[in-house]
Amino acid sequence: MKTIQVETPREGFVNITRKVEEALSGHTGLVYLFTPHTTCGLLLQEGADPDVAHDLLRRLEELAPKLHPKDRHAEGNTHAHLKSLLTGVSLLLFAEGGRLKLGRWQQVFLAEFDGPRRREVWVRPL
Repeated sequence: MKTIQVETPREGFVNITRKVEEALSGHTGLVYLFTPHTTCGLLLQEGADPDVAHDLLRRLEELAPKLHPKDRHAEGNTHAHLKSLLTGVSLLLFAEGGRLKLGRWQQVFLAEFDGPRRREVWVRPL
């Protein structure tokens, strides 16, 4: 298993596709990705148009607003935990010759909901 480090903004999607591929070392087969954090997520999403990420973040904010009057968590980041729950913290993907087998527009992103932070993503070729 390899670990990649990701520096994140306050909130947003960080494209980690190349970092994941660098960790594959020519692997062909399945690749499991996992992030051991509770306020970010991993997702496979459109990578060509940055407006998609903007729109998705805006819609997630509508579903889980930062300041909800009924939240009790003292750190004030319940919204980030909920967004992580919605996006998930793991992916199972195909690889061939060290490259991820993705659709035409797909890229792998770490979605930050409570940054800026230094995050880890564990990459395990299977």
